[in-house]
Amino acid sequence: MQRAPCEYMIWNGIPSIRKELAEALIKEFGLSQRDAAEKLGLTPSAVCQYLSKKRGKTDLFDETIIQEISISAHRIMKNDGTDVIIETCRICRLVQKKQTVPVDLR
Repeated sequence: MQRAPCEYMIWNGIPSIRKELAEALIKEFGLSQRDAAEKLGLTPSAVCQYLSKKRGKTDLFDETIIQEISISAHRIMKNDGTDVIIETCRICRLVQKKQTVPVDLR
């Protein structure tokens, strides 16, 4: 059965986006795992799993998407009113537009 790109993004893309956002908040802004989790609306254990590579694929995105995720992390840090969901959806749309979703899932 062929799956919709959105289903692929739910299972692979969203966890990868969250992983990259958590890494950016920790590396670029020096947040603790707990603080990054709070900013992203995740549990600290989820962030721990992202960082230990138990969740979120590491090779899903190209450099352009990684840069966009960094921009999202800066927006989230700059303005507490920035909705993480809006930024996650923005990245999701960019990933789909760049056709990084596997062709057999289109």
